[in-house]
Amino acid sequence: MDNYTDIQCSPPPVAVPPQAAESIVAADISKQFGKVTAVDHLNLLVREGEFFGFLGPNGAGKSTTIRMLCGLLRPDSGGVRIAGYEAATHLTEIKRVIGVLPDEPNLYDRLTGREYVTFAGQMYGLGKEEASRRTKDLLDLMQMTEDPKKLIVDYSLGTRKKVALAAALIHRPRVLFMDEPFNGIDPISVRSLRDVLLQLTARGVTIFISSHVMEVIEKLCTRIAVINRGKIVGVGTVEQLRAQSESGINSSLEDVFIKLVQGEVKSSESLEWL
Repeated sequence: MDNYTDIQCSPPPVAVPPQAAESIVAADISKQFGKVTAVDHLNLLVREGEFFGFLGPNGAGKSTTIRMLCGLLRPDSGGVRIAGYEAATHLTEIKRVIGVLPDEPNLYDRLTGREYVTFAGQMYGLGKEEASRRTKDLLDLMQMTEDPKKLIVDYSLGTRKKVALAAALIHRPRVLFMDEPFNGIDPISVRSLRDVLLQLTARGVTIFISSHVMEVIEKLCTRIAVINRGKIVGVGTVEQLRAQSESGINSSLEDVFIKLVQGEVKSSESLEWL
């Protein structure tokens, strides 16, 4: 993407044809921490250009799965392939073609946002002038109105997330992993970022997003996987998930999700003291 500020109203996401190239493959991956199995023989296939949602209750294994897909954790068994590269043997190549926005960005607090994003661009091999140009475009897009001399240590959570996302996008990744990307970000910036992400998928970038905000997932994603207790319990379009959960055609994604994970919504009637 040559100019990140050239943003127009984007159309809703469209289904990716089944013959599209494989972008993310998780083949029977498992991860155990002590006696706790976080991810249990999980299989996923995401194709190039998909906007793929990943849902699950707290402790279901979402973050562990994402960390294995990004190469931050090695699976105990099974394999991962990203953009055609096997993680077991080509991890360096994978890191060159992915962008990662973690739930809690770990940034260099003693840099300004502009300095950090420019540094990230140079680490990916961009020249200083090109890194500076892309940094300006990205921060302008994200409505960054902070004092240019203000350090990251003094940023709000939302502003830190904007900086982290800009750093994840600056090298034009082929695959973008996002864990709770919109938490703490104001609605205007969310709208701008949403349009950018839809444009990215239209150009063939694969986006893998985990979020607890069902409305965001339902509006943006072409397909969705639901994980519970380390296992995939449903995958497909919203309509396919409704069928898998035996939900009505007008059921919301939230209703479908609760049925798939067999969640019980507690009644407030027992809290008489409130």
